[in-house]
This record gives sequence, structure tokens and C-alpha cells, in this order.
Amino acid sequence: MIDLHVHSTASDGTYTPRELVELAQKEGLKALALTDHDTLEGLAEAQKAAQEIRLPLVPGVEISVKFEGPGHCHILGYFIDSETPELKEALELLQKAREERNQKMVQKLQALGIDITLEELASETSGEIGRPHIAALLVRKGVVKHVDQAFEKYLKKGAPAYVPKARLTPEEAFAVIRKAQGLPVLAHPIHLKLSPEELARYLARLKELGLVGIEAYYTDHPPSFVSLCLDLARRFDLLVTGGSDFHGRNKPHIKLGRGKGNLCVPESCYWALLERWQRQKVPPAP
Repeated sequence: MIDLHVHSTASDGTYTPRELVELAQKEGLKALALTDHDTLEGLAEAQKAAQEIRLPLVPGVEISVKFEGPGHCHILGYFIDSETPELKEALELLQKAREERNQKMVQKLQALGIDITLEELASETSGEIGRPHIAALLVRKGVVKHVDQAFEKYLKKGAPAYVPKARLTPEEAFAVIRKAQGLPVLAHPIHLKLSPEELARYLARLKELGLVGIEAYYTDHPPSFVSLCLDLARRFDLLVTGGSDFHGRNKPHIKLGRGKGNLCVPESCYWALLERWQRQKVPPAP
């Protein structure tokens, strides 16, 4: 069993990169991918910890991209070179936009009569600040009873304190992942909220941009949707990946490697991903 989609304190998780690696070992996982939102800050710590206990670790990132459909789209970049200037520059721009977004959301909450400050929010994490941290602060201050209520009442799309997130275009995301020698994979396709026919058309478009995989195994995917993703992977010659989207206490119902208890990502997904990455690194014979 493996987990190729997890988040640390470098973005909106509650476990440090080292703690994630240690937890993966404790849970018996055979491979792990750290895929923090729009940041590479946790990769060095995770790689050092993984080397110490000899756990295969995939350096990754999760990038939000613009999407015109009813849901939202994220692209996972696997086996990225975190020192690639173009990738670092693109993520720095997203991080700056995230800071501006946080300020606007705090201002909206203040206008609603809620006593909350950016300084309090900064104390919630040492990494990137996002909506889960705002939600946690609202719970701690007694404004809401739990994180889900914070999103429902204030922070979800269309709610009073919501501010749209800055995103790259799919073309920009694929370009920087490729520049970093990474493999672009579509994350949690169920969140696109597309019909099977619409999903197929969207995959065809992403395939033209260089998509190499689809996250078929995901904790929110019912068996019928997993089957659909596996069929589409065969149709478009895509690798199959999977992960829990583990965030620690920010999503307490999701467990590392097991999701909501319905997840089991086969180890073969890791080896296929690794083989594809190694193959693209080797120049063709003359």
C-alpha cells in the first residue's frame, strides 16, 4: 500500500514533513509522495527523513489550475526537481497571491463582525496559510463548532468571506512541471464535477498538453468512478496513481494511506510512475 497525495505543515497539513514520513513507516506504507499546495518548502526535510529510514519518497507539488467547469482542477507534479528556477518563480507568484487572498478574507470576516486578525492567523502555522487555517482559527475562537461549518458558513465558494484563488492556466502548470523534469497527473478528477463524456473530452485536451496520469484511486471516488478512471486511463494511455489527500487534523476523517477507510493504492502505481520518470530522463539512442 502506498500514498501519493499528502500535505504537510509546509502548506495546509498539520504534520511536519518528517512526521509524515515517520507516520508512513508506522502505517506500513511502501512509498509516499509529498504534494503540498503551490510550495516546495517541505521537500528537503521529507527527503532527508525518507533517506534515513529508506522509504521511497516522490518529491511532488499540487498546483491549482484555471478551470471553466462546475468544479475545480488540480494538477499533481511528480518527481520534480525542486531547484528548477521556472517552477520556483511560478510558485512564488502563487504564494504572493495567496497572501493577498488571506488578507482579503480576513477583511471580509472582520466586516461581518468577527474578531480575527492576520497576526492570529499567522500563529496557526509555520507554513503556507490557507482556508483550513482560517477555519481552524474560527473554531478555536468559538465562531463555529467545527471546520466543516466554517467552510459552509463563511469560506466555501459563494460564501460571504470567500475570495477566489489565483491559479495558473493548465498550459502554464504543465510547462513548469515539465521544465522541472516532472510528470503531470490529474488530481481527484471527481472534483471536476463532469459527466463521463465531459471528463473524457477534458482528458483528451490535457493529454495534448502532456498529461501522463490520472489519480484513479482517491478517497472520495466511489467504486464506479474508480472503474471509470481506470477505463479512461486505458483509453488515453495514462498512468494510474492514487492518494488519500491526507491533511492531518485539518481533515481528521482522512487517514494516511487509507483515506476514509475505503482506499488501498497498489504499490504497482509507484513503480509504473518511477519507470516512466526514469524513461523520460534517458535520452533516446542515436
